[in-house]
Amino acid sequence: MKISFPTFGLVVALVLGGIIAGRYVYFLPRFIQGEKTPEIESVLMDGSPFRLSSLKGKYVLLDFWGSWCGPCRAQNAGLRELYSQFGDRAFTDASGFEIVSVAVERKPENWKAAIEQDGLVWKTHILDQSKSLRFFSGPLAQAYKVRQLPTSFLLNPKGAIIRVNPDPEEIADLLRKKTIAE
Repeated sequence: MKISFPTFGLVVALVLGGIIAGRYVYFLPRFIQGEKTPEIESVLMDGSPFRLSSLKGKYVLLDFWGSWCGPCRAQNAGLRELYSQFGDRAFTDASGFEIVSVAVERKPENWKAAIEQDGLVWKTHILDQSKSLRFFSGPLAQAYKVRQLPTSFLLNPKGAIIRVNPDPEEIADLLRKKTIAE
């Protein structure tokens, strides 16, 4: 049985389309807009205990990143600017804005060096250390089904997700609208 070129092309296109669609769905974060995120209990870089629920009443950007991730490091400049603009502001429906950086790493020294090099001045830095060769095997990456970096979730003051993977400008626009005039 002979297959014509157009038929072969159609089959190849369908197979490739299925692979691309499957890969897209696989890499989507587990949570969607409107959902509450699970509690995070961890230790901050300075050794103090941390609970995500302690930030209720504030807007929170939960940012999964890595020192080894080029797009993450490039995005850090925008996050630094976002934090300097809104880190000490009050909002109509929230008492502030915080960034919680969750580093998906194998080596803590790389994580600490990247924080210093990139000037990440906020205090909520968490290490989600992977002991295996798979980067996304840490407990937080597993809980949030993070399979690619950067992945981020913008949470409202009640702890529900209002944006998945927003860019810093999108967050700034939302926070500007909610800022109390000085």
